Amino acid sequence: MIATSTVEKQKQQKARGMMDNVMKQFHSAADKIELHPSIRKILSITNNEIVVNFPVKMDNGDVEVFTGYRVQHNNALGPYKGGLRYHPTVDIDAARALAMWMTWKTSLAGLPYGGGKGGIQLDPKKYSQSELERITRRFTFALADNIGPEHDIPAPDVNTNSQTMAWMADTYMSTRPPAKRSANQHVVTGKPAGSGGLEGRDRATGYGVFLNIKFWAERNNEDLNGKKFIVQGFGNVGYWAAHFLENEGAKLVAVQDASGSIHNQKGINVEDLFNYSKVNNGGIGNFPEADELDNKDFFSIACDICIPAALGNQITKDNAPNIQARLIAEGANGPTNVDGEKILLERGITVIPDILCNSGGVVASYFEWLQNRNGELWQLSEVMTKLDKKMKESFSKVYEYSERESMDMRTAAYCLAIQRIERAYVDRGIFP
Repeated sequence: MIATSTVEKQKQQKARGMMDNVMKQFHSAADKIELHPSIRKILSITNNEIVVNFPVKMDNGDVEVFTGYRVQHNNALGPYKGGLRYHPTVDIDAARALAMWMTWKTSLAGLPYGGGKGGIQLDPKKYSQSELERITRRFTFALADNIGPEHDIPAPDVNTNSQTMAWMADTYMSTRPPAKRSANQHVVTGKPAGSGGLEGRDRATGYGVFLNIKFWAERNNEDLNGKKFIVQGFGNVGYWAAHFLENEGAKLVAVQDASGSIHNQKGINVEDLFNYSKVNNGGIGNFPEADELDNKDFFSIACDICIPAALGNQITKDNAPNIQARLIAEGANGPTNVDGEKILLERGITVIPDILCNSGGVVASYFEWLQNRNGELWQLSEVMTKLDKKMKESFSKVYEYSERESMDMRTAAYCLAIQRIERAYVDRGIFP
């Protein structure tokens, strides 16, 4: 019981740390732009917080009760938008922080969305595929009155994928009257391509991370060919970011995930590692073409670019002094805390913030939503071209603002995102 209690306390501290982090980032930017006090009050809190407890029958006939969350932060610009994750660290504080980040992310990208986030507190590795399907469908049913294609649109996140979204869409559509089912296909995004999904959605977030690195390199007259990079998290985001970087001639030299850390300064072949992970329960540990590395030494590996693409709060004041990369490209949400970033900036290390760097996923989600809404089918080449254009617009806006105002890129991104929401409130006023 003591061990369990300690683990729970650690989870709560991490979630509170994320919330503290996002609030510090928000208030720092709000001070810079002299945000109206009333609008600051509104944006400091969430609009709605939904907690659902629901029973599910397991394969052995036992019943387990699960707790699911959905936090809707702000919808001044449009419907709530954001992922659902299946992870032991999911709780209301984590969902609050992630929902707020989604508000800034969608605003910065110029999308007609607000921010939402949620998930279920569980370790999906402990459940069979059929159990996960029942859990997902039951969770969707419990949430059904609080989500919708014009109200709140979930998407995949940590440990959820296109299959999860297909189950969600099918369950939600089944609760609608027969004549309205097909009109509700865009209740979620990130679906399989054959079930209303978007070609290229699988690689969009990782591709967006790569594009931001590429745009940064172009602005600084850098050549990615020969650059060494490390990736924390080799899931969807980490893999695709590494894939596109390798195609540019960059060299992957270290990877870390839940199964361990590996390194090879001569380079790790991305496709070989990906194929290895597929037959090793998704893990990269013990990859034969690299050496094992102590987890605590991962961020101190010699490299040019570091891509944290796992969970939040990974780069802190404890490991920031040891980072050798010149560029941090945040593939995950909130991987760098405020204290860690302060050290990085003092050391002259550039951070491309999460709300810009990993926004390729939500931009592609918007494309999928439009595709479903308009009854269209977009080709992969069309999607990638549109994504490239949208990401370049966002990067240029943030980079130029940061240069003009002499501030770091995260503060610049927040200022731009918050100003867009502020304009919406100023134009529309507060009801009544």
